[in-house]
Amino acid sequence: MRVYVPATVRMLRQLVADSELRAVNGTAFAITPALREAYSSGDDDELGEVAMAEAARASLRLLASEHAEDEGPFDADSAPIRRRAVIAADVDDVKLRPDLDDAVVRLSAPITMAQVASAHVDLAEAEPTVQKAIEVVDQADLGDTDAEFVVGDAEDHELAWYATQELPFLLELL
Repeated sequence: MRVYVPATVRMLRQLVADSELRAVNGTAFAITPALREAYSSGDDDELGEVAMAEAARASLRLLASEHAEDEGPFDADSAPIRRRAVIAADVDDVKLRPDLDDAVVRLSAPITMAQVASAHVDLAEAEPTVQKAIEVVDQADLGDTDAEFVVGDAEDHELAWYATQELPFLLELL
């Protein structure tokens, strides 16, 4: 099953360094029977985009958590990189979790580099908008319409696609 694992740049660095990564709480997103049922139409490509969008929103939450842990001051070379990231991987052992949301699955093991199909990362132009969204994503999740608008601005940025073999080069350039 193709899963979409929410990540951050730090997590991508860990994946490249260790050749494996454990999803936070084992959480990933996929085209599940509950997701198919929630949409009256849509092929696998369209539903895959929905699952990836859910993973990208979860990436914002991970960035918010990292943001809370980070302590400054930072110089330009050490400042945290505020970009959403999603890892697309092919995994056999997943547990469906429709009780959490239509696209949520739990992974029982780390994903390995061999399972990774691609990575999807915000471009630099998205960083200011993503930074603003990081600061209000919790409020958006609780129904604040102004915060949802800010998060929506970040979600308007499409994630760039990177092949697995491009990841080390991408991370070096960040």
